[in-house]
Amino acid sequence: MSAITQPISPRFYEPILRGIQKHLSDRITVPFEIRLWGDRVYRFGNGAPAVDIVVHDRRGLLALSQLDELGICEAYMDGSLDVVGDMLPFVSLRGTLSDRHPLLNVWRRLAPWFLGRVTTNRQAIAAHYEFANDFYLKFLDITRCYSQAVFERDDEALDSAQRRKLDFAIQSCQLRPGDRVLDVGCGWGSFTEHAGLRGIKVTSLTISRQSETFVKDLIYRLRLPAEVHYQDFLRHCSPQPYDAIVILGVMEHLPDYPAVLQSLFQLLKPGGRIYLDASAFREKYAKPAFVSRYVFPGDHSYFCLHDFLTAVARTRFDVLEVYNDRHNYYLTCKAWAENLEAARDEIIRRWGEALYRRFRLYLWGSAYAFLNHGMEAFRVVLERPQEV
Repeated sequence: MSAITQPISPRFYEPILRGIQKHLSDRITVPFEIRLWGDRVYRFGNGAPAVDIVVHDRRGLLALSQLDELGICEAYMDGSLDVVGDMLPFVSLRGTLSDRHPLLNVWRRLAPWFLGRVTTNRQAIAAHYEFANDFYLKFLDITRCYSQAVFERDDEALDSAQRRKLDFAIQSCQLRPGDRVLDVGCGWGSFTEHAGLRGIKVTSLTISRQSETFVKDLIYRLRLPAEVHYQDFLRHCSPQPYDAIVILGVMEHLPDYPAVLQSLFQLLKPGGRIYLDASAFREKYAKPAFVSRYVFPGDHSYFCLHDFLTAVARTRFDVLEVYNDRHNYYLTCKAWAENLEAARDEIIRRWGEALYRRFRLYLWGSAYAFLNHGMEAFRVVLERPQEV
């Protein structure tokens, strides 16, 4: 959309704009403008506007008037609002908005009790990962890794930074050709391929049918010493313990840390290591309503390092290394968002504008959250001690 589609009387919109100005007067850190029909432009904050918000209809204006993050996101996804300029300043405005939707949080915490952990895991994974594989490959790099990369410098290519992270996982787990490793939540086979090409035997788990099909084909085409199973991690058994376990960006889907650690201990040999990485919040169940409803519904919960380490302290695992990857994840999400925008026309043609707008909000919103320290990210290495 490029023009107002639903003319509205000044008697309707002027009180709304005055209300926005009143509520935001002392909270605006990024100057912006709201553009209405007939070349009417209203500026907020001091200095040149960093972003223009274009209102197309009554719903868009009402969403702005409520100053609610979820409502504004929904209006943007529907095309009632547009953004002219960079998305990073736009998503930075979320700090001036409310985001109180308690019923969303109540249900996602109760669902596992009513439906069972395995069922809610499958529902959450399906909601996010069951789009066509080609859609994700439009914004991921050629490694297809869907968690943070490890950069040497800010302008490094994403694929180089992702390969460094994959190498780090292999080295941290001390893996050698012939070793057996469990890849929990294998996604599009980034670790399965990276390790398999080095002669490491990989057992890959997924509860996404799209992922299962993709990784099976990958294993066949590249003749990797690997296998993939459509199975929940908490139900996985192995007749022989693994030399290592790798969990790339999946701890967000495994919030029951005591149960997860118990399974890890049972599946890992004495002396074996675990590598995991994850996006994180300091509060375990903190999650924006937009993410809860449209990106990761169900029992998805951002990793909480201190809760996890508290649970680890009750086990025999040793904590070997913890790395703060907040800036790395900012750079990763920024690169994904830029890739998404570069593929805009094809994505809209093949999957529709609503999906493009949803992921544009999600990726730029995540990038900003890492940039302003609203979110965190970590790499963690654990070891099961040798039997004494």
